Amino acid sequence: MNIYVSNLSFAVQDEDLREFFAEYGEVSSVKVITDKLTNRSRGFAFVEMPDNAAAQKAIQELDGGMVDGRSIKVTEARPKEERSQKPSYSKSRW
Repeated sequence: MNIYVSNLSFAVQDEDLREFFAEYGEVSSVKVITDKLTNRSRGFAFVEMPDNAAAQKAIQELDGGMVDGRSIKVTEARPKEERSQKPSYSKSRW
């Protein structure tokens, strides 16, 4: 199950979240999302857990929990929506 974690401190790293979620079961991947230009955390992450029951327990128990002085929000991640193609604004010549 893919889990969305938000309201993270900018200091939280992948390994911090891995340890936090590992108490509930196997963690297959963790990715704190960073800004492409500054490489600074954007304050949210995704945690992948293969066991759905363990993932549900982690969501229930960690939602609203404190990490690095902040109350985090933990939910099941929604599927990534397809982005619509931006219209092409080509300059036409008359």
